[in-house]
Amino acid sequence: MNKETKGTILALLTALISGFAVFANKFFVIGTDPTVFTSLRALIIGIAFLCIMYWQSGFKADELRKSFSKANWRYMLAIAVIGGAAAFLLFFTGLQLTTAGRAAFLHKTLPIYVAVFAYWFLHEKISMKQTYALIIMMLGTVVMFGSAIEPAELWTSPLAGDLLVLLATVLWAAENTIARKAMIKGDTNWIVSFSRMFIGALILFGFAGVMGKLGLLLALAPQQVMNISISAAILFGYIFTWYYSIKLINVSKASAILLLAPVVSLALGAAFLGEPAQIVQLAGSALILIGAYFVVNIRSELAGGV
Repeated sequence: MNKETKGTILALLTALISGFAVFANKFFVIGTDPTVFTSLRALIIGIAFLCIMYWQSGFKADELRKSFSKANWRYMLAIAVIGGAAAFLLFFTGLQLTTAGRAAFLHKTLPIYVAVFAYWFLHEKISMKQTYALIIMMLGTVVMFGSAIEPAELWTSPLAGDLLVLLATVLWAAENTIARKAMIKGDTNWIVSFSRMFIGALILFGFAGVMGKLGLLLALAPQQVMNISISAAILFGYIFTWYYSIKLINVSKASAILLLAPVVSLALGAAFLGEPAQIVQLAGSALILIGAYFVVNIRSELAGGV
């Protein structure tokens, strides 16, 4: 299996996990402070990736230290602050205020921002075909975002939630671009994944401490601990497949493939949470998926033809 095919398959798996994750996390985050939720979950995943790195080093501490010494920590810190801390906090705060379906679709505007960042900072080749596809996707997003829904018990302030999710998505686009840059320069997807989650968790715990929320950790009910653990397992799968995929193919292509996820989120949200699936939202999703269809078969290239 060549690198392009393997990376594309991994991106498709990421999309499936993502579609389920937004729906599941809407359920899991209810009744739990988003700072506590994201902090504990990120720490669990960070430790998991540390264990993987230790296993890959043959359980030799010296080899593990060499892996850390070779890493570009300027990039790793940026990835942790932007993607591992700030974006997660904004996203899960927004998810408490809006519906899972709307959050999923807004998150899937990611390819638009990634394409811009990747073109300018990574010199990835953005063909006319990909450009037209992204325009269609943007149109679909505008159609979807333009629909208004009334607040309800599980989505108390949709507009505010939408804006927080959108801001988180832009930050994730920047972080994904930095991650791809780091891997182009030789960092592994494992050190990137570890840094994003573990260092991001430490930052989030620091924020929780400043906000006086660390005491909430001791007050977590068994059901909340179980919810966080299940959510961590889902996100581990997402992080594993996502960073592996953008190590192999252009981040602009991989992010476009993620647009398959909202179909899953929207269907699950409507079926199990009673979330509204309006005609305009369905029309917007159709436009986004049409654009994604054309992106899937694009070959990863740099502007110089590499």
